Amino acid sequence: MAKGKILIIDDEQDVRDIFKDRLEKAGYNPIVAENGEDAITILRSGDNMMNVGLILCDIRMPKVNGIEYITFLKEQAPGIPVVVVTGYPDPEMEHELIAKGVKEYLVKPVDKDTMMNMVNKIVAEGKDFSLA
Repeated sequence: MAKGKILIIDDEQDVRDIFKDRLEKAGYNPIVAENGEDAITILRSGDNMMNVGLILCDIRMPKVNGIEYITFLKEQAPGIPVVVVTGYPDPEMEHELIAKGVKEYLVKPVDKDTMMNMVNKIVAEGKDFSLA
């Protein structure tokens, strides 16, 4: 029995594959998008808007980047927790994103145990409708 859906958004195939594999082994149902534009389409399809329990989102991506996607998400589905996973740490951006409601800001490469502990904790807390 899957623990729930997690949307992975990253333009790097290797990162998507690694995260997807880790999440599947932990019992989650990961779905993947290679950019924010694809992620918007995926989130709007089927029951994903209601059933995605966490989004792992890169920042630097083509088409719709992570910041644009997070802005969309906070307007359209503010209760879904978001974790930024980036290869380009930026303390100012981190502060801005946390202020916008992003749960965590992780820098690649992400330690497997750190990632899974964080995912399990945030999913267990559930969606945060107080930000809506």
